[in-house]
Amino acid sequence: MDIKIAITAGDGIGPEVVEEALKVLEAVNRRFGHKLTHSSWLIGGCSIDKFGSAIEPGTIEGCKKANAVLLGAVGGPKWDDPKAKVRPEDGLLHLRKALGLFSNLRPVKSHKALLSASTLKPEALNNVDMVVVRELTGGLYFGKPKKRWETSRGRKAVDTMAYSEQEVERIMRVGFELARGRRKKLTSVDKANVLKTSQLWREVANEVAKEYADVKMDSMLVDTCAMRLVTNPAYFDVIVTENTFGDILTDEAAVLAGSMGMLPSASLGGKELIAGKGRFKDRTFGLYEPIHGSAPDIAGQNKANPLATILSVAMMLRYSFGLHTEAELIERTVSSIIDDGYRTQDLMREGMRLMNTQEMGSLVASKVTA
Repeated sequence: MDIKIAITAGDGIGPEVVEEALKVLEAVNRRFGHKLTHSSWLIGGCSIDKFGSAIEPGTIEGCKKANAVLLGAVGGPKWDDPKAKVRPEDGLLHLRKALGLFSNLRPVKSHKALLSASTLKPEALNNVDMVVVRELTGGLYFGKPKKRWETSRGRKAVDTMAYSEQEVERIMRVGFELARGRRKKLTSVDKANVLKTSQLWREVANEVAKEYADVKMDSMLVDTCAMRLVTNPAYFDVIVTENTFGDILTDEAAVLAGSMGMLPSASLGGKELIAGKGRFKDRTFGLYEPIHGSAPDIAGQNKANPLATILSVAMMLRYSFGLHTEAELIERTVSSIIDDGYRTQDLMREGMRLMNTQEMGSLVASKVTA
């Protein structure tokens, strides 16, 4: 199979972890006889420095010519001026919106060998296996008006949270289809006791739920969900929530896996996304990235954990190319490496074997081809 991808490595540790993920992808291709071609584009702070915009001209068109996009991370202190007219994150938001990627999937699963890496008690982490489905193109990040200004009384700013019935319905259907293929349990997260958008969200969620009688749905306020994620995380199977809530909750959920360096994500979209019967259609266009940031404090030091990006490649092979065997091979390999005690600095504990970024990527690649 021809595997054609666009690469937007971004800033900080982004290029480092993407390089290791490509190393693993190339190893998979050699083993199974696939052909990899890719193009590279600037996004984030590096694009601001070169082009004055947060995304390189031609990137959207270049991504649309590919079957999937692999992204590293964007941002850093150099571009962190709150008064700046252009910020690195603008490029990522624009890319998601322009490509119609409305559904962000973030799997969170505890690993027995990593239970001690979390700040939570190990017994609280047993049997944690969930997917957070985050709506990606609506809400506060895109609502208008969005601006700041000065008055005679001081500075003011406004952001707008906006959702339509159609936006809520389509993301809920993604969640229900996922739940059908898992433990048939879905939690819809909102703030319906305060926000009008959340009241609409809950109303539409209840309507869609009637079409999925085989899935048990409950609605939960976001503050309650945040608390339960650390007190009883095994309660959750599929969580569906809006853009901002999903962004925050999945960063919190990184504690369950021991490190953000272990959590991949897939951003999917398109009219043909849902195939029914608890699955997506093969060869769905998507953008794949680790949930962690650019980690500028360790950039260039060969310390970053590349496993989240490598696991994002596994998701890419599964959803955008229908290569389930190859995806499962990567996931099993990563799991076996963790079981064998190999660790990057973020997960290092006494008695473990310390690996740098390149060593970890090479280890996964070598075991994939073994």
